[in-house]
Amino acid sequence: MTKKRAKKKTFSAVKAVKANARNRVGQPKPERVIEPVSREQKRKSRHKTTLNELLAADE
Repeated sequence: MTKKRAKKKTFSAVKAVKANARNRVGQPKPERVIEPVSREQKRKSRHKTTLNELLAADE
């Protein structure tokens, strides 16, 4: 039985650019897990506090 010939690798510009960037900058940071935010916190962050609410909090 004869061995299969190795497949000739074609040049890929995308891979070359990514490899060059990795060499210069370094590996990208791994993914971070984002903690889920409760529904109430989302609502509060959407609406800015009014001047009346700020003054009432000081008292």
